[in-house]
Amino acid sequence: MSSTIRPKPPYYDPRQWELRWHPLRGEWVIVSAHRDTRPWHGARLAEPTAEPKHDPVCYLCPGNVRANGEVNPAYAGTFVFDNDFPPTGPAAPRATSAHRMYRAMPAAGRCRVLCFHPRHDLSLARMALPDIRRVVTTWQDEYRRLGAEPDIKYVLIFENKGKAVGVSNQHPHGQIYGTNFVFSLVMREMRRSRAHLRRHGIALYRAVIEQEIADECRVIARNRSMIAFVPYFARYAYEVQIAPMESRPSVADLDAAEVEDFAAILKTVLCKYDNLWQMPFPYVMAFHQAPTDGRPHPECHFHVEFMPPLRNPEMLKYLAGPEIGGGNMLLDVSPEEKAKELQAASPLHYLDR
Repeated sequence: MSSTIRPKPPYYDPRQWELRWHPLRGEWVIVSAHRDTRPWHGARLAEPTAEPKHDPVCYLCPGNVRANGEVNPAYAGTFVFDNDFPPTGPAAPRATSAHRMYRAMPAAGRCRVLCFHPRHDLSLARMALPDIRRVVTTWQDEYRRLGAEPDIKYVLIFENKGKAVGVSNQHPHGQIYGTNFVFSLVMREMRRSRAHLRRHGIALYRAVIEQEIADECRVIARNRSMIAFVPYFARYAYEVQIAPMESRPSVADLDAAEVEDFAAILKTVLCKYDNLWQMPFPYVMAFHQAPTDGRPHPECHFHVEFMPPLRNPEMLKYLAGPEIGGGNMLLDVSPEEKAKELQAASPLHYLDR
């Protein structure tokens, strides 16, 4: 990392009312923390229910029948299979239609489902470190395997967790989409990162990490090679990003020691999430990494983004006029205050104490 000494950040007023520039997306985030105490009479999140160790009707549990009639093996670690209802796949129709200003192409690719653990009631937060490391190495294997297919240009690894984000099956699992296109948000980040690398000789995300280390106030966990922080430009109340401190294009480029550190910091962040309100914490987790187009991508710095929908234990963040109609996120809290909450949360899960 750069040894440049920067001044300490200014005091951050928790009542902030300002615009913050999101360097990766190239857009403004409206931070209006003074709105967090406004009256709320909208919908509230129901209390999560306890899950059994094995659910006989769960289509992801070992030995159970899936929707297509196949029987899951009695797996003891991770289990990966092709999505039974893929949005893209090798069987996508080849015929396309196009006329005048409109065009279409086949939705080719491959979509995989990754079960993290055979136990239905375990989340990544409560899994043992060796089990989390196994998940990480499976992510690496799938990135390499899918990326080697000639038609796949990008591998998107993600997890949707909790009913609050629309997940109907609570079994610990994520998905891996290999697509014949690069997702638009990744393309935008890559364009901005390439421009930053040309002008400054450093990847944009690595510059972000250097600034977060210099500011200190939003860093919530750090080990030998990994860092986790609430970004200055957070778009969600408890948004967290995890990344290696040295630039790595993808999860597959992490070495054995970095895999160990990544698994450890992942568990720390997820335990802190659950410990905030002593409940399973919902989120969308997405990996941002280099395309699999066979070209080098020095501008890409692998990182993981967590986008949680909760503002407090009962209240969801809804996207409305500014977000959906205008395209810019409105954040009703201070990123620095939310970072303090996560910093104070224990890294030891409340159910395992």
